[in-house]
Amino acid sequence: MSSSDVQILHEPKDFYQCLLNTVRHAQRRLFISSLYIGSEDIELIDTMHASLRRNPDLQVHIHLDYNRSTRPEPRSTAHLLLPLLRDFPDRVHVYLFRSPKLKGLLAKLVPPRFNEGWGTWHPKIYGADDDVLISGANLNTSYFSNRQDRYIHLTAQPQLAQYCCKFLEAASTFSYSLLPGSSAEEDYTLQWRDECSHPHHIEAKAAEALRILHASYMDSATASEHGASFHDEESVKQDAPDVIVLPVIQAGQFNIREEEECLDLLFTELRKHATPRGAKLDTYDGPLVDLTSGYFGLHKPYQNLVLRSRVACRILAASPEANGFLGSRGISGRIPEGYTFLEQRFMKAVRAAGLEWSPTDRDAVPSETGIQLGEWEKEGWTYHAKGIWLRPTTTSDPVLTLFGSTNLNSRSSNLDTELSFIMLTSSPALRARLGEEVDHLRAHAQPWRGRERRVRPGTKALVCAVGGML
Repeated sequence: MSSSDVQILHEPKDFYQCLLNTVRHAQRRLFISSLYIGSEDIELIDTMHASLRRNPDLQVHIHLDYNRSTRPEPRSTAHLLLPLLRDFPDRVHVYLFRSPKLKGLLAKLVPPRFNEGWGTWHPKIYGADDDVLISGANLNTSYFSNRQDRYIHLTAQPQLAQYCCKFLEAASTFSYSLLPGSSAEEDYTLQWRDECSHPHHIEAKAAEALRILHASYMDSATASEHGASFHDEESVKQDAPDVIVLPVIQAGQFNIREEEECLDLLFTELRKHATPRGAKLDTYDGPLVDLTSGYFGLHKPYQNLVLRSRVACRILAASPEANGFLGSRGISGRIPEGYTFLEQRFMKAVRAAGLEWSPTDRDAVPSETGIQLGEWEKEGWTYHAKGIWLRPTTTSDPVLTLFGSTNLNSRSSNLDTELSFIMLTSSPALRARLGEEVDHLRAHAQPWRGRERRVRPGTKALVCAVGGML
């Protein structure tokens, strides 16, 4: 694709306006994937309703997480969507994915507030026709106002939009359909459409559906490659392609681990270009990696890749004050403290490897190869951004970024179903915009203070018991 078709947004309010405009301008298809839709997001639902009334050919496909969307709050996502389903029964299709990890007696015992710990539907895709807005943000008021994330808008991309639709179509084969209730006693019903499979045992079915999707696009990519030298008159007029975007599915519970494979290839290649340990600034010409996650509990294989690569790496995590669980009632209130404990363990490994990099200036280039951990903090805000940026040298702009839904932690790798994307570009203008995206996030970075924070023994025990769910 052309870099002129890539827009990088910085602020939650801009994400929200782009989302509303996407819905307003949908003509043929509107496809939405998120963890849930907040019960107070009436404007978004009303905008969908207006688009459906205005465009009789519009088809809407919404894919959400079962447990989160049916959580018995004052008004669940399922209840919120009922007017659309009732008014447009043949044009609105809602699917709810339920993780097969939580089943049987355990499913009955675990309180609704905690059941998503066994895995969720996590892709964040917001598209209409041939435009796709990819983010890590959910559809909730905080994500539209004071919860920082990443937002990349790709316009006029029929192949990418079709891939996203096919991905959601594949997922619908192992998900429930949300339908209006058939009687006055029930508001809605959840229908399992496949009589040949049980919703608690979908592992093989899901793995097969995702592998078929992957194979079909590998074949089409090969065909496109062979036909790349032939252009019609219209395609010649278009801007020259200087961007490649590759989808990456991670669904550990179905043994789909494309993200792990991609990052292993990336950091193995980076290791070849790294400068020997202890090299000073005047000789260091190796790559610089920026990595961020709002829930930083870096997956153990990723920790090993970062430590062994010997490239300069700046990591940005949420401070406890910017963690979305700060102030939660009950045991979930310990989650920010739990992430502090995970950060402490990671930095202990960094120091043991002799790789700690602690410049006083948060934007200083490294004086030697090393790993720096910073924390994001902005008064009244929480942090939910995630991804990776790669610069060929410490003073150049990024040429590659990983963006999408993954938090790069054990839960993302093993429990949640994720869809992320790797974007590579040779465009100086887009590379500069990627650099600005990093700068925007790092504008609120502070030196990591987790070393001095006290973590209670009970929290340490909790992390040791359920750390893979964080």
